[in-house]
Amino acid sequence: MNDRKCILSGEREAREGLIRLALGPDDVVAPDIRARAPGRGAWIGVDRATLDTANAKGKLKGALARAFKSGTVSAPADLGARIADALQRDALDRLGLESRSGAVLIGSEKIQDAARKGQVRLLLHAADASADGTRKLDQAWRVGSDAEGSDLRGMTLPVGRTILSMALGRENAVHVAVTDRAAAERVKNAIVRWRDFIGSESEAEPCANAVQGSCATGA
Repeated sequence: MNDRKCILSGEREAREGLIRLALGPDDVVAPDIRARAPGRGAWIGVDRATLDTANAKGKLKGALARAFKSGTVSAPADLGARIADALQRDALDRLGLESRSGAVLIGSEKIQDAARKGQVRLLLHAADASADGTRKLDQAWRVGSDAEGSDLRGMTLPVGRTILSMALGRENAVHVAVTDRAAAERVKNAIVRWRDFIGSESEAEPCANAVQGSCATGA
């Protein structure tokens, strides 16, 4: 089984969508975003606001004690912020890695051309991208995806162009397109987990978080 149970909500979910907490030598938990730390772990499937409230009220401490079978385990007061920072690093590192492999395009003209040719698998926009530029690229993506009339559009990142540019090692990265399907899926999964945790508002379209070609895009 690949699913795990959230220690706060009690709900089971695929581990890829959850956040693992690992226990340090001082009995203080820390985020283990890639789930690689040895030993017993605890899994979180709630957003930051819920986690912060549970931490402040002592509910998280009790859940951790049960998960790790230890009454001395504790969580730092800023655990939510630490998780958010770790998820941001993980998502942007993944995007940077795919960029170095040649699977990423930046620049509106390049993206628009590739999108119209059906070569874009995932479209991303910086938080401070202009509405007009975003609209034009979204439309080009729908044209190339044979999805005109649908609500298919790119994902808005929780960071602006400055941080996005640093992650990619490029200048003025405002819009990003991923052209490889497997790379797009990896990037999408990291971004969705990040956005879900910090509570970013996502657009209400059916395929906002979808890699092109992996969902139906009817009118």
